[in-house]
Formats: sequence, C-alpha cells, structure tokens
Amino acid sequence: MHNNTCLACGMPLNDKSDFGMKNEQGSFCKHCITPDQKVKSCEEIFNGGVQFFMTAIPGTEKNFAERIVRKNMNNLPYWKKNKSLCLKGAIATDKEFQEILSKLG
Repeated sequence: MHNNTCLACGMPLNDKSDFGMKNEQGSFCKHCITPDQKVKSCEEIFNGGVQFFMTAIPGTEKNFAERIVRKNMNNLPYWKKNKSLCLKGAIATDKEFQEILSKLG
C-alpha cells in the first residue's frame, strides 16, 4: 500500500482504487487521468478541485475554493513542471490553506 499523493491534485493515494487506471505504479489519481491514461487538462483538474472543496466543506464559497485550489496546484510537482494559465490569479494564504485542510480531517 502506498502513502503518496497525486502529482496533479494532491489527493492521497492510499490503495489501488485511488490510482488512475488502478495502476499502483502511477503518479496520478483516478480523477486526474483520462481513459487513455493521459493527465486531464489544468482546467478539468482545477474545476474538479473547486467542486471537491465546495462539497466536502459545506458553506465554502466558490471564490475561496478557487484560491485554495490554485495554491494547492501551484505547489504540486506536475504543475511546477507544466505551467498553465489556468493557475494564474489570487491564491489563498498559508493560514487559509492550513485551516481548510484541517477541516478535511
């Protein structure tokens, strides 16, 4: 069992069902990989992250979720190497980021 995180969204990769295409040797989660095993676009992953935070933490405003996801994705290895305009814009502070992560448990 791995204790890694997805290089594109940061999702924990704890068991085989978390991995893209259920390949435990992969570096991406099932949410970030297309059926042909390519990494989804920045926009798709970004929008998925925004929806995740808005659903996982009721009351999270869309603008705040966008700032959280931008901060998260900009710090991940895949997006450091593959710069994207979709990640330009306001980002959450370190304090805001830690607070929202603590609410996820």
